[in-house]
Amino acid sequence: MRTEPSRQIHLDFHTSEHLPNIGGEFSKEQFQEALTTGQVNLINVFAKCHHSWSYYPTKVGRPHPNLQTDLLGGQIEACHEIGVKAPIYFTGGWSAHDAEEHADWCMRTEAGDIVTTNWPADAAPDDPKPTFQWKELCVSGEYHELMAAQTEEICRTYPVDGFWYDIYRAFLLCYCDRCRAGMQADGVDTRDLLQVEAYRARTIQRHAQELTAIIRGRHPDASVYFNGLTMIERPQNFRYRLHRVNTKNDLEDLPTTWGGYDKFPLRAKVFHRERKPIVAMSGKFHTAWGEFGGFKNPEAIRFEAASMIAYGASCNFGDHLHPLGRMDTTTYRNIGHAFTYVKQIEEFGVGGLPEASLGFWASYELEADEGLARMLLEEQIDFDIAGPGDDLSRFETIVVPSVAGLLSPARDELAAYLAGGGSLVVVADGLLDSAAGTADTVVPCGARYTGRPDVDVDYTLVGPQLLDAEGGEEDRLLHRRSALPATPFLNYEPSLRFELEDGVSPLAAVEDPYFSRTYGRYCGHQNTPNRPGLVVGPAAWRHGSIIGVAHRLDRLYYHHGAKVHRDYFAHLLRMVHTEPMAEAALPSAGRLSLLHQPNERRYVAHLLYGPPVSRGRCQVIEDLPPLHDVDVRLRLPQRITSLRLIPDGVELEIRTGGSARSVGAIETTVPRFSAHCAIVAEY
Repeated sequence: MRTEPSRQIHLDFHTSEHLPNIGGEFSKEQFQEALTTGQVNLINVFAKCHHSWSYYPTKVGRPHPNLQTDLLGGQIEACHEIGVKAPIYFTGGWSAHDAEEHADWCMRTEAGDIVTTNWPADAAPDDPKPTFQWKELCVSGEYHELMAAQTEEICRTYPVDGFWYDIYRAFLLCYCDRCRAGMQADGVDTRDLLQVEAYRARTIQRHAQELTAIIRGRHPDASVYFNGLTMIERPQNFRYRLHRVNTKNDLEDLPTTWGGYDKFPLRAKVFHRERKPIVAMSGKFHTAWGEFGGFKNPEAIRFEAASMIAYGASCNFGDHLHPLGRMDTTTYRNIGHAFTYVKQIEEFGVGGLPEASLGFWASYELEADEGLARMLLEEQIDFDIAGPGDDLSRFETIVVPSVAGLLSPARDELAAYLAGGGSLVVVADGLLDSAAGTADTVVPCGARYTGRPDVDVDYTLVGPQLLDAEGGEEDRLLHRRSALPATPFLNYEPSLRFELEDGVSPLAAVEDPYFSRTYGRYCGHQNTPNRPGLVVGPAAWRHGSIIGVAHRLDRLYYHHGAKVHRDYFAHLLRMVHTEPMAEAALPSAGRLSLLHQPNERRYVAHLLYGPPVSRGRCQVIEDLPPLHDVDVRLRLPQRITSLRLIPDGVELEIRTGGSARSVGAIETTVPRFSAHCAIVAEY
């Protein structure tokens, strides 16, 4: 698999016509000095921005009215002189002056209004403007033709390393005149949202394929990427495989304000399935794009960069060039601090592929996937993505989120997987064949679905098998596991209700409250307490190699983050998932990622510890306290000949496992690390 350069910058340049002297202070030498200070080997540079202005002498588009130089050409030349690649940025869905001057190019709602975000109809020129507010353009018709002509012009004029097209939002539907005519010609029923969605996807695909053909016709080795098609919380991207047009997959993710530090690991594992290079994108900003003068803590940038490498991705940090064209020296000192470390570890991450004996059956529904992933990440239970058509035999266990009908297309594959000795842990709706409310389950789980209750909350009472799970021989790597409460604990939404088949015993039971909280009946400030002895069904049960979970623990954890729910799920999972390929005794903010690099004949277990804290509206990483004497256990299919600690380069002792759980495993101890380290296991 080809790889992307490892130390990248995305250099935004969305620049108003009300600013003077655009690029007037650009200096090739100063630009090169910044890139050298930052240890950069690729930077995305701008051809056309969200204001609709181009930054080179275009005859097709419109140069910025105050542009002083061929900024695009100067930056490409500066980069190539020092061996830095320079893919070219080009805006797609947002282009302000194009939208104002060609209202017919804009996307339209079914009612005929321009598609936008939070744009009041009575906004006056002097009213404050919200952030990230643009009108959406439809990439069809004359607007598509403009983009194609300008792409052709750039390909004729400059040496092209790649194109980076921005703002592709397939989840937004379009009813502009062109789309209406196209849908009519294709026989699309515009009352059927799925048919309209499919047409929108085809529009984006045609547009992307035509631009790609133009680029590859002149520059066959150029990378081509369309941003927005790699958002995993947008199921349209996967329903229509829109990301397949990309030659690489950049994963835009600003963890401080766009959902936190646990979005990227799941996205990385999803896109490794494509066997294309992946690039992790964050920013130098404290908040998000367009923040002039904002700085993220340099140690946070270093931690984020190490995390990117740990999950097998190249690193990319966003910046925004000042309108005068001078690079900010502080920014590149901060990024250079991180990239100096990346140079020490990149060979042990970039291009590596995740290896795990736990499969994660991705649903591409945000709350279900991220809630489930957070529980696994915080328990350091490493996983890889599973799905229809995969070789499921490589997984000891597969976990399934709470999405009805998710497993239905793979019914036969799952039957063969279970017959071959595999196991499943299925969360709530994931057991159902469809969302239609029938009693059918998609796998023979030993229970019949009976419906959804009318209470507002309920309670879980765990049984003796889970309460006794901490007994037996002590395991150093699991010493921090919490015992579950012996009394009922609260669920912030009620379970699905199931009736167990004869001979199937519950692992935990559901107790209802005395009544739901209403104006007519309520108790105290919040929820009504449980009614002891009022058992209304199983909360969890085991039938052979399948564990069923009646509560939507993934979504509960996404919204509420109660440790008791995570502990409960981990206890259930570990009943069947007994042989993880990697384990580490880390705090809950620690992360574990196992990569395989077969060409180098090695596995690499990355350990991370950078606990974020909430400050204002941001998640901030400031302190990177060291951890000492961290025990690690590996169960790998090859005979390991050496263990080496990276970046220290020291050899680690190989111990054979001595407990009942660790037969056939090897163990070692990391004496100390801060933020990141990796154990290279060579075979």
